Amino acid sequence: MLDFNHQPRLHERFTQVIDQALDAERAQQTPRQYLGASRLGVSCERALQFEYAGAPVDPGKGFSGRTLRIFEVGHALEELAIRWLRLAGFELHTRKKDGGQFGFSVAGGRIRGHVDGIFSDGPANLGLSFPMLFECKTMNDRNWKVCVKSGVAVSKPVYAAQMAIYQAYLEPSIPGISDHPALFTAINKDTQELWFELVPFDGGLAQRMSDRAVRVIQATEAGELLPRGFVDPNHFECKTALGPLAARRTR
Repeated sequence: MLDFNHQPRLHERFTQVIDQALDAERAQQTPRQYLGASRLGVSCERALQFEYAGAPVDPGKGFSGRTLRIFEVGHALEELAIRWLRLAGFELHTRKKDGGQFGFSVAGGRIRGHVDGIFSDGPANLGLSFPMLFECKTMNDRNWKVCVKSGVAVSKPVYAAQMAIYQAYLEPSIPGISDHPALFTAINKDTQELWFELVPFDGGLAQRMSDRAVRVIQATEAGELLPRGFVDPNHFECKTALGPLAARRTR
């Protein structure tokens, strides 16, 4: 009898083996037990609460192998951006003298963040002030063009919130970091075009995100369920803007 069912081609079999290895590697990682600064700006507080509480992910809704590969490519491109900036004359620090990352930990370690880097100097002709926060993201062509057109605060408010929180909480250890705009860098993964944007410190946004973090922690520890950000679970932000949180249970 002829078998007309799809038979995986060579590239599909290789991809499957790689994705299984990535899945196994991720399964060995210790889950976060804190609120990360990179997530505080998401639209739905209940989704953020589920992340903090370590709520289980619905079967079949976790990260796909392709998603894990996208993450790794993004990290590799960020490392290239760091190399390019250093080559151009920037003093960009991604590690402290002891080898640890620059970051903060407050509320007994329940709120934390680690930054991409800190500039201490750069080409004089750019007229920059230091120290200056460095935040780097990679985007597909569509998202990159929206970011260029509207700016990061409008197109990617999660990133803007992340930078504001970093500047606020790093100020005690890196004086002046909140006095100077952060440098937001976006790499177009499709064309390798670069977008640089100076983002002034937004103290009001930092305070709102800090208050949100406290609200999430207190509600979770009290056994209270925060309201959903959206009534329809199929809302586009539940599937895209929330990223990994979209896969978590909403019941």
